This record gives sequence, C-alpha cells and structure tokens, in this order.
Amino acid sequence: MIISQKYLDNLTYEVVGAAIEVHKTMGRGLLESVYHECLKEELNHRKINFLTELKIPVSYRNKKLNIDFRCDLYIENCLVVELKAVQDIVPVFEAQLLNYMKLLKAPKGILINFNCNNIFQEGQQTFVNEYFSKLPKQ
Repeated sequence: MIISQKYLDNLTYEVVGAAIEVHKTMGRGLLESVYHECLKEELNHRKINFLTELKIPVSYRNKKLNIDFRCDLYIENCLVVELKAVQDIVPVFEAQLLNYMKLLKAPKGILINFNCNNIFQEGQQTFVNEYFSKLPKQ
C-alpha cells in the first residue's frame, strides 16, 4: 500500500478517536502508563496495527549509537504517537515528537495529553514534517 496524505489524515482521525474513547471511559487524572495500556487495547479493538515502546535507532557519522529513545506508539509504520498525562504541554514534548518523527522518517505525529477536559479540543496536537509534503495527496 502506498501511504498518502489522505491515508495519514484518516489514520490520524482514527487514532484521535481511539484516544477520545479511552479518555471518555477512563477520565483524567491517571498515570500515562494506564492510558498507554488502554489505548493499545482500543487500537487492537479497532484493528489498527502498531508497535509500542519502539526503540528508535540513532546514528551519528554513520555509526549506530547505543541510545535508548523509545516512542510510545508507532502506528502503521508511518505515524508516531507520544502520550502524556501532564498539567501542561511544554515545548520539549513537541521537540521530542518532532525528533522521533525525523529519526523514524515518519511524516506525521500526534502528541496526546490525557490530563485535559476534552481530547479533541485541547488534548491533542498533530505535526507534519518534510516527509509529509512529499507524499501524494490521494
């Protein structure tokens, strides 16, 4: 299958919908690890393929470094999802997600914060990078 911008937009919609369902069921105020496990169950229920706690390879000067970067979810080999359960999203969380996207050559990423009143309105941010603009629209 060829990944397109439309495919990624639809996948993003599905993943955010899964996060909304978890948030609706579990509420706010739990640990990130609880939401992570619930979201994995919801993604499985929706038959969305993902890897969890994926170790992200880091190279410098053509040498693979022993660095333990792990993204929370890598969905359908094209969408990075980073989960939080914090009072405020700070710029370092966005930088973390953007770096994971770059290292994985992933065109899109979602930062989801479960410690909010409404995931759709305030609890998620979507990011794209140069890989996204190179994808076919359809």
